[in-house]
Amino acid sequence: MLDFNTLLRQVEVDPDETVIVRHFPVEPELKRVLPWLVVQRPELWRAYQQIQWSSLEKAMTKARWSASFIGQEAGHATFAGIYEIGSHRVLDLDGYMTFPGNAELEELGMGGRNSDMGDCLAFELTQIEAWQEWSGRLTIRWPKPYQNWWRWAGRGIFPVESIEAESRFVPAMPAWENLVLSWSELRSLPASWEAALSQWRGIYYIHDGARQAGYVGSAYGADNLLGRWRDYARSGHGGNRELRRSKPEDLTFSILQRTSPDTELEQIVALEASWKNRLHTREAGLNLN
Repeated sequence: MLDFNTLLRQVEVDPDETVIVRHFPVEPELKRVLPWLVVQRPELWRAYQQIQWSSLEKAMTKARWSASFIGQEAGHATFAGIYEIGSHRVLDLDGYMTFPGNAELEELGMGGRNSDMGDCLAFELTQIEAWQEWSGRLTIRWPKPYQNWWRWAGRGIFPVESIEAESRFVPAMPAWENLVLSWSELRSLPASWEAALSQWRGIYYIHDGARQAGYVGSAYGADNLLGRWRDYARSGHGGNRELRRSKPEDLTFSILQRTSPDTELEQIVALEASWKNRLHTREAGLNLN
């Protein structure tokens, strides 16, 4: 049985100086997107790890290394990188709120801190190259009790269960009719999802959950749906006057109808108008024409 501690020793990382952390967010939105961040937004993934709750925070002041994993099912953990722990600084609530990455992480569902929690520490983390090719592919067994989300590596046994051919951090894209994305998720999509959206053109729907109203639009031309949705990801409104009154974090994006890549522009415009009529998004929605 190969133990993860054996791998650590091979790259001169001392298990007795290493905390192994199994990140398993309780927030459903963050739990969904966190594996994507490892692949697509490594700077945001690092920011997520730099500030921790008190028990791990105390251990990180004593540790030299952090081995990061993500829990994708009970009793297992998928490798996401090894980091050298550097210096740390104290953050008050204002410091926490303005710490790079925290605002976007909260948009993705991360629970924040409040004034009752006191100060926290922000650690410098430098990722090392060891075993990076196994990120998302190497899975270990997480010892009981499973609710313990971090441990000192040298005090446990962490059997390596598998090294898979493909990353477990990039899930298969849902069928287009089941795809529903938040505005924040548009900015952190897996590359394979972006590639698919760049090939798809058709009619899309934006729902404002706060206003309980919808907007119908069409996507064609350069990068198709991906290009149009990137406009919304950047601005929050894509240049639409009525959507400027919406909060981006209240918006979700879905596809009403896919069309052939060679569908004529006139046909797509006619389909867009048809969906506006059927969904009444002119009279009771966010379309102005």
